[in-house]
Amino acid sequence: MSEILEKNSDVMQAGKDGTFADETEDTLKDMYLSFRLGDEDYCLEIRHVTEIVGIQKVTEVPDMPHYVKGVVNLRGQVIPVIDMRLRFNMPGRDYDERTCIVVVHLNGSQVGLVVDTVNEVRSIEEENVSPPPKGGGAESAQYIRGLGKVGESVKIILDTNKLLFDQAGIAGF
Repeated sequence: MSEILEKNSDVMQAGKDGTFADETEDTLKDMYLSFRLGDEDYCLEIRHVTEIVGIQKVTEVPDMPHYVKGVVNLRGQVIPVIDMRLRFNMPGRDYDERTCIVVVHLNGSQVGLVVDTVNEVRSIEEENVSPPPKGGGAESAQYIRGLGKVGESVKIILDTNKLLFDQAGIAGF
């Protein structure tokens, strides 16, 4: 898992606060972390991803939305963990050796996203990104920023801000 980000360590030089310098922002443009949930591939902008860790003990927190699995202690920092399958109203599944937590940093907050497996870091040029389909009414459709064409396949590009934040702050916290 970490080898995916290590291959791109020359591109990813986050500061101590998890944010990137302006010159690094340009090199991260059009770069995405691709991961799988069920039979579909999704992408997050790599500039929001700080690390990928294996699944670990999650401490449950009472009175949270069903998709918030709880919190983990990641090197002394307690971060909330969201199961992306449950966030998208997909059936849950048992975690296995490929399940991992993608840690994202946005608006001063870190959140862990549980995904089935991480695929790769890849470039998807702006001209290959189409707007999301209109209508459908599915709640999870609001989290789609666009559809990235990669060869013969399509990757669903997520809007990290909408995925993590609602009017009250971090979704569920």
